[in-house]
Amino acid sequence: MTPVALILWGIVAVMAVMVGARKGAAGLRGAGAFAAGQASVLLIRLPMALLAASFLTQIVPTDKVAAVLGPETGLSGILLASVVGGLLPGGPMLSFPLALIVWQSGAGEAQTVALLAGWSVFAMHRMLAFEAPIMGWRFVALRLLSSSALPLMAGLLAAAVLGLLDILFL
Repeated sequence: MTPVALILWGIVAVMAVMVGARKGAAGLRGAGAFAAGQASVLLIRLPMALLAASFLTQIVPTDKVAAVLGPETGLSGILLASVVGGLLPGGPMLSFPLALIVWQSGAGEAQTVALLAGWSVFAMHRMLAFEAPIMGWRFVALRLLSSSALPLMAGLLAAAVLGLLDILFL
């Protein structure tokens, strides 16, 4: 088990003690029932998404992905990944396996960071289905204009961190 997993399990254990102290066995049962319900959804969706992603890795033309989003594409690859990320459909069960395919097909790490940041910020499917009907187009425009640089900044920062790590560990 990784140190991060151990830390997370430690945090969960502390939270369980706190819930037990405040809510007793009923609180622990309620939390367990909620976790089991969420796990049942994930146990159905996650293996299917990972299997679909595995199949896609076999048919995606890796040379083309590497050519437009590879580590050597720099700023243009980061910009393109930011835009493509906003076009990725669906929630994390679909988008993260798709991002994994892109990364395993030769995309650079900074470009993959920009792709996921673009998905987080732009997400056209969420904007059209939820944000615009609920918040209105004026708000959508405000949010997009004020946050449009974030995926680019995330990709550039990731590239800078990677450069620093290369210097420190070479």
